[in-house]
This record gives sequence, structure tokens and C-alpha cells, in this order.
Amino acid sequence: MSAGTTTVHRGRWTLEDRLERGLRELPFEVAPGTAAVTVRLSFEGGVIDLGCHGPDGFRGWSGGARREFTIAAQWATPGYLPGELEPGVWNVWLGLHRIPPDGVPYEVTVTTSASATPAPTETPWPVLPERAPIRDLPAPAGMRWLAGDLHSHTVHSDGTLTVPELACRAVAGGLNFLAVTDHNTVSHHPELAAVGARAGIVLVPGQEVTTDLGHANVFGDTGWVDFRKPSAEWVAFAERQGGVISINHPLSGDCAWRHDLPPEARPRHAEIWHSSWWDRRWGAPLSWASLWRPDVVPLGGSDYHDPAQHKSLGEPTTWVLAEDDDVLGALAAGRTAVTTGPGAGTDAGVGAGGGTPMLLRVDDELIALGADGTVLVRPDGNRLAVRGDHVRVPVRAAGTHRLETHENEVIALCG
Repeated sequence: MSAGTTTVHRGRWTLEDRLERGLRELPFEVAPGTAAVTVRLSFEGGVIDLGCHGPDGFRGWSGGARREFTIAAQWATPGYLPGELEPGVWNVWLGLHRIPPDGVPYEVTVTTSASATPAPTETPWPVLPERAPIRDLPAPAGMRWLAGDLHSHTVHSDGTLTVPELACRAVAGGLNFLAVTDHNTVSHHPELAAVGARAGIVLVPGQEVTTDLGHANVFGDTGWVDFRKPSAEWVAFAERQGGVISINHPLSGDCAWRHDLPPEARPRHAEIWHSSWWDRRWGAPLSWASLWRPDVVPLGGSDYHDPAQHKSLGEPTTWVLAEDDDVLGALAAGRTAVTTGPGAGTDAGVGAGGGTPMLLRVDDELIALGADGTVLVRPDGNRLAVRGDHVRVPVRAAGTHRLETHENEVIALCG
């Protein structure tokens, strides 16, 4: 059995380094018989992301959320994949996310160990909550509308809650499903099925492919998406693996979408309604969607990270019209609607003490619920005043429909 080793890389990253190549690899050797690897990063100023891969491929990513990780056979720091440590040359990944003009001094220390490293104590399960009331909505025979959130994070990236803690919050909020979309990793995926079954919620495997030029969610058990490749390859990979890819928060500050995708490679799905769309009289997200492609499937996501953010899971809520609990199949088919929240009670309308206003497409009809006094806007711009709490109108054209208040505030979308 080999003894442990220590490898140290140190230097100063410059702005020119970042412009030349934003992701750097620092090699270290793993000898046969190595039981654990621990990497520690220190730097002053700027923002440097952290990750790792071995001879057999991806082993983890924590971005800017951590400066230290351990990988061992039986356990790993959240964001990283446990498993036997294959001998050979490994690499620490450093993402030069923010490097100021005077540069950033850094040091990376890699320690390998021949003996097993004890796993940290597991966080105890939270108390299972009672589920908030679920709305009974009109749907074709054999199908039902499920309420969910398509954008959330845990301790596997830059969130503060474990997967069980997050799942229990979603149940307490009245959601039927939750996509767990940690940044550039799939280390959370092995937990989801068992946690979802215990908590009573469908946990959809997801990952937020995260780069300086924009983010995209990939839903489904596709395997890890290589964020280092061009975005067109993310789209192709997701399709090959049976997943669904969506463009995230395309107009959200420095996370706005700036990747160059030709029209034929643009995915249909887009997170039009993100928690950063705080003033929904602002029409830019809708304009972006109409320019992106005419058949956009509108999605919503809270981008939940931390209870201290003062936001809630399911704000906004994405609804999918699903057979059984096949959330991914409903997403792929484009059967979606988005509202301000999951609502509660009946579909009698807000004014009558009912739920959140909704706009649903069922077969060839649009159904506006709890929306008396709002305005239905069709894809061609035609507008219709909604009079009543359960109004049905025929679908005239494909595309995104929406409900607005008389002040042009968007309160519901549907595909």
C-alpha cells in the first residue's frame, strides 16, 4: 500500500490568464491503493471556482461555494462523486470566474491518503410536514395537473439545505414535484428517488449547466453534462440521453444568456418566469421568448438556494399535465403552465377565496380559472377580457398565451 502524498500548486492568476482560458487544470498523481484525496484552495480577492476530474472522467464541482473537498471510496463532499480512486493523473479544476486587474494569488494543496477518511456525521432527517392542499383542476381522462418548481439548489452546490430538507419544504408548500438542479454536478442524483419516496414528492433529476455566458437546466437522468463544451453540444447531449434542456433566466443580470446558438439548435424550453422577474409589467422576457423561437414552452423557477433569501419554493409554480407522475414526459411534450404560486383550495377564484389565477390548455381549449377581470393575450397579440371565474375559449393558434391584469402585469402563462 502506498503512503500518502502532498502536492502544492501556487502562483498568481492574472486578468490575461482568465481571458486566455477561463478554466485551468492543475495535475496531481494518485498512486494505486490511495483511499482518499483532499483538495484545499486558498486565494485572496476575486472569485475562483473549484472542481475535479480523474483519469476516468468527471469527479465533481462545487464552483465558488467551497474551498475544500474530499473524495473517498464510500463518501465524498457534496458536489463530488464517491468511488474508488483510479490510479493515474488527476486534475484540480480552477474556474477563473472573477479576476481583478491586479491578479489573484492562490495556493492549491492536494493530500492523498492510504487510509480511509471518516465520513462526516449525516444531517438528521427533518420532521415530515403535512402537505398543503392541492387544487383539483380540469384535465383529460387519465391525466392530472402537477404543481412544481423547476429550479432549486442544495448543499451539493451553493444551496444551504440538504436534499431531504429541501424536499420537505416543497411538500409543505403544496408542490407535487421539484427539480433539483445543482450547478455543474450530478452528485445529488443518487439521493433523489429514496428521498422523494419518503417525503411524498417527485424529485426530478436536474443539473444547471453554468458558465459565464449563461445557464441552462438539463432535466432527466442523463449523466453529467460537460459545461466546458459549446452550448450546442449540451443541447445535442440532452436530446441523445432522453433529457429536456431549457434556457435559464435569459435576462437575469450577469447570468443572462449570451451563448451563440443558431436557430436550429435552440431548445424549445425556456425559463421565461424566473424569480428575478419581480416586476411582471416589464415585457422584456416575453419579447425575448418571441424572438428566441415561435413555439417556446414557458417554464418557471424560483432558483431557491437558502431560506434566508426570503423567497419560497414554487414562486413561481410550473404546472405540468402528466400521465401518472411522468413529469419529464409532460415537459418534453410541452404541456406546461406557470402561475405566481401553487395556490390552494378550489378553482373558484381569488375574489371568492379560491386559488391563484391560472390559464390552462386542455385539448383544444384554454381555461382561465379564478381570473375574472383579467385579460387573455393570445400569441398574435389579440386580447380578450375574461369575465367569470371559470372561462373556456377555443385555442386559435399555437404558442404562449398569458393572463395579465388591467395594468399589464403578467399573472399566468401557458404553452
